[in-house]
Amino acid sequence: MKTIDKLKFTNQPTGNIGFYTAGEIWGQPGLWVKIYDQVREKKKQLSSFMDVALSDPKLKIVLTGAGTSAFIGLSLTGTLSRNLKKTILAIPTTDLVTHPADFFEPDQPVLLISFARSGNSPESVAAVHLADQICRNVYHLIITCDGKGELANYETSSLKYVFVLPDEANDKSLAMTGSYSGMLLTGLLLSRINEIEMLGPQVRLLSKYANKILDQAEAFRELASLDFERVVFLGSGPLFGTATESHLKVQELTDGRIICKKDTFLGFRHGPKAVINQKTLVMLLFSNQSYVRKYETDLLESLSTGQKPLLIAGIIESGSPNLKIDKLFVLSEEGSNLDEEFLPVCFVIPGQLIGFYKSLQLGMNPDSPSSSGAISRVVTGVMIYPYPN
Repeated sequence: MKTIDKLKFTNQPTGNIGFYTAGEIWGQPGLWVKIYDQVREKKKQLSSFMDVALSDPKLKIVLTGAGTSAFIGLSLTGTLSRNLKKTILAIPTTDLVTHPADFFEPDQPVLLISFARSGNSPESVAAVHLADQICRNVYHLIITCDGKGELANYETSSLKYVFVLPDEANDKSLAMTGSYSGMLLTGLLLSRINEIEMLGPQVRLLSKYANKILDQAEAFRELASLDFERVVFLGSGPLFGTATESHLKVQELTDGRIICKKDTFLGFRHGPKAVINQKTLVMLLFSNQSYVRKYETDLLESLSTGQKPLLIAGIIESGSPNLKIDKLFVLSEEGSNLDEEFLPVCFVIPGQLIGFYKSLQLGMNPDSPSSSGAISRVVTGVMIYPYPN
């Protein structure tokens, strides 16, 4: 198996160390093709549900999830706004549960798109319940990796559609990898459901790019072996969600021993840049839009002033030889052919690989890196209180 072959790069004892996480990272290219086929097969049902919801001129769309699942919305807001011509908000369930009146109004219809790996986090079910309690008209679209989870089986009188990803998307390891990228891709495809047949080449190219990243796993292992204590991920537009997920992935997989930051290229200049020191790895997620690239290149130039990082790395669809960067991963020599909104799906893999290999280097098991039990696959112990009418 290709997954097991890649484990030879870890220089760790053989056995079950990181077995699930490795399989889930390396399984993503095939998973995405499978998800595309599934969405295409369900086009009629998905289109029917969306048409009913979108026909309401006052409709507001809220993208939600807890933790990693919440970051999906950060990459989708712009895309869904353009494609669906509606107001889009990305609000974590953890915010919806504590302050529901800030986001739900009785007289405004809402399409609540809930992303969840298991759907068993207390906030996941609480958020959909609060929407039903407060709003007179709710449409629930549930995108999950577990058809047996509480969220998928939530009972409501509101119109509901549940899309369950293929079984292999339901990660067994602590950190979400294939589940995250799979749900993100599902959301992208859903926003363009009426042209789903034409998106096949995009998904195949996405899978090709992912395999190219994974084929360079040794280079990411070498990055992870560097003596850094901090990692900064920068991405703009839809790639800010990728930067956010990547920063959490490295922190989770290293049990917090590596502290990470995330920001946009422009936002990083406004104070957060102070985090850089000689123990900092900087990872840049470059857009394939020439207009955006101008701002990104300027930020790269600015890193030459002030404290110097340990190393600056980046990933780009089609590269510029003029970029002053220590390590650049280039996916295509034939120009930019992937729609920018699809880049976040494959650009999340570098963060996964760096976290995976750093976890192994630190003597941890990436499948269950939390030695204290501070974090777990499904969050427990959260008390949900009745919300007053």
